[in-house]
Amino acid sequence: MLKTLFDIAVRHLLGRRRQTLSTIFGVAISTMVLITTNSLTRGLLDSFVETIVNVAPHITVKGEITHPMPVNLLDKERFSSVAFVENNVKKQEREEVRNYRQILSIFSSPEYAKEVIAASPYVNSQVMAVKGSRNQPLLLKGVLIEREDAINGIRKKLIMGDISSFEKTANALLVGRTVARDMNLKVNDQVVIIPALGKSRQCKVVAIFFSGVNAVDNSVLVSLKFAQIIEELPANKVSGIALKVANPFANAPLARELELITGYRCLTWQEENASLITLFTRIGYIVFSLVAFVGVVSGFGVANILVTTVFEKSRDIAIMKSLGFSATELVGMFIFEGFMVGLAGALTGGVLAIGTINLLASLPVESSQGALTKTGFSMSYNPLYFLLVIGVTVLISTLAAILPSARAARLEPVSVLRESSL
Repeated sequence: MLKTLFDIAVRHLLGRRRQTLSTIFGVAISTMVLITTNSLTRGLLDSFVETIVNVAPHITVKGEITHPMPVNLLDKERFSSVAFVENNVKKQEREEVRNYRQILSIFSSPEYAKEVIAASPYVNSQVMAVKGSRNQPLLLKGVLIEREDAINGIRKKLIMGDISSFEKTANALLVGRTVARDMNLKVNDQVVIIPALGKSRQCKVVAIFFSGVNAVDNSVLVSLKFAQIIEELPANKVSGIALKVANPFANAPLARELELITGYRCLTWQEENASLITLFTRIGYIVFSLVAFVGVVSGFGVANILVTTVFEKSRDIAIMKSLGFSATELVGMFIFEGFMVGLAGALTGGVLAIGTINLLASLPVESSQGALTKTGFSMSYNPLYFLLVIGVTVLISTLAAILPSARAARLEPVSVLRESSL
């Protein structure tokens, strides 16, 4: 019986080849668009996370001392208590980590040596850079280059110059590509750095790097000592310490523990980029919801072809019921037709999506995608997204067949055969 129903379902679909192929094509296009769009949005988020994990510190020790704040300023049971502020107006202290070498020794101790892979102290300074008639405000970051390389692999990201020149040259600059383009800088160019306090200094560009993270490529690296001089910091103070840990995706407990030990605020890369991650995730949900309506439209196409089939094959259905086919078997036959159309269209759309994704990923076009700069589009090849979209598409097409199949099951053989011309 099942083979007979299968043969009849195939004959129904082949009997209207043009309409069946157009419906399959519509389902394939909707599946392709949905998979490609989802791959683009998820690929952007995955690329952002991967780049941040490889370039940015996993945990940052900020120069902000943690002070526990009281939960209640006034005790409700003691109405005679009075809260007041004393010496509210005072100079705001800049963020700095004191005695950073002692903190570094904690990270290298046996208790944390396996968890903390690398630690790099840094000093941030806002300066004005001048070259000829061009001037631009810059973020100057003073680092110990060997430690910084262990954090973000700066050696592999150089596009001009080399690290050895940075180590040998006084007041050397490692310039991000964005800064180099904005100020038309090249290796061996002379740049005047003007800090907010103190005298200006002549510096030399020794290398240019490109990380793909816009915030990093819009900065300039100098030696830690040079940055301390510009910021007028003593040798035992820095702005913060960047950490690379063994497990960057489960670093929150370690950050809280280090915060208690060091007394300074410790931020994970997830906390520092929470707004961007949330934005990417929301965009993905919105795009997925909008494009999913295309799948619903393709479901109406499947329903349309089956309604037409029921209308044209009413006499055949009546004869089948007269020969002993039950209403349940007829419903199953039409649902199976919807399943076959949906499956054929979804699989075809999946194949087309692979080609579209590869095409977008291989485009030699450099684009700034949010916080990143990439050549080509960041696409996700996760097979889970393919299976999910194909499964949902087949489900919609199958459900779309319920209405016409129910109509076929309600047909009365006697009335249909009486009204038809035999």
